[in-house]
Parts: sequence; C-alpha cells; structure tokens
Amino acid sequence: MAMKTKLPLYLALLLLTQCSKCKDDPTPADQLRLLPPATQTGRNTFGCLVNGQAYTPQGNNGQSNNVCLYDPGPNGANLSIRTYRSVDGSRTSITVNALYITGAGTYSLDLPTTAGTAYFNDRNRPSPCNEYWHGGTLTYSKGNLTLTRVDEQAGIISGTFEFTLAQPGCDTIKVTQGRFDYQL
Repeated sequence: MAMKTKLPLYLALLLLTQCSKCKDDPTPADQLRLLPPATQTGRNTFGCLVNGQAYTPQGNNGQSNNVCLYDPGPNGANLSIRTYRSVDGSRTSITVNALYITGAGTYSLDLPTTAGTAYFNDRNRPSPCNEYWHGGTLTYSKGNLTLTRVDEQAGIISGTFEFTLAQPGCDTIKVTQGRFDYQL
C-alpha cells in the first residue's frame, strides 16, 4: 500500500526533472521554426538543421549567399545548390550537387558516387575538420536529395535533402530537415 501512494510522487518527480532539461536545450522543433517552410512555388529559399542547429543562408561577402544552378542536358540536368552563412566573422557553407536529373525523384548522395555530392565547410574549425568534401579526406557520405518539383516550363525546382558526412579524427556532420525552393 505504501508503494502505491509513493508511485504518483515518483512519477511527478521524474516528469519535473525531464521538463527542466527541455528548457535548457533548444529542441529540434524550436530549431525547425527558424527554417523556411517547405514550398514549391519558386521562393528562392534554403534551410536545414546541421547537427540539430538551424542553418539558413545569411550575410554577404560580395557574392550571393544562396544560388541554384540548373543546367538541362541531353543525358539529364545538372543541379548545384550553393549556400553560405557569414555572421560575426564566422563562415559556413553547404553545397549539394546532382547530375543526370531526369525529373522529380530521389537521388543518392552516398559515397562512392559521381552522380550526387554534398559538401560542408566551416572556417572556424581547425584543418582538416573544416572541409568535408569528396576530393578531401571524406570517408563517409550517406544521404539523398529528393526533388519534389522539377518544372522547367514554370522555372521552379524544389525538394528536400539529408546527409551525413564523416572523416577520420573529426566530428560527424549530420544535416537533416533540408528543404529548398528556387525560381530558375
């Protein structure tokens, strides 16, 4: 009988300690609110979570911080999305590329591949952990790029992406909840 009366007290104590932790750290839902909505109307937006923190293009170093290059060809289109974030002397960049795009669908960013690549650069990290790219010491790349709208007539390309990059001796970069929507 004594255990039954203490059980609600223990449960309440457990819930209170868990809630205090939630207030200290931003939750993914809080970070998601900082990203642009996932649209398909050509709004020229890009956003994702990098290791749980919101990333959107920001700042200006003399060139656009958010570029989408789309080049149709006889074997499919080439796509390159290039972004950077330059704030308070810090500069981070993300690039996602895909070759041989034939329309809406999912394209691999896994290693080894020559058809899709993901790059991450953070100038505040020490070398070699500042660059994650296929030509460097990158040993792991897994992810995908999903094109939800490829409309050459309207000039709109939209989609989502996620990827994980790793290299020896460096933190893993995990990009989730990625979304983009461009007017070509």
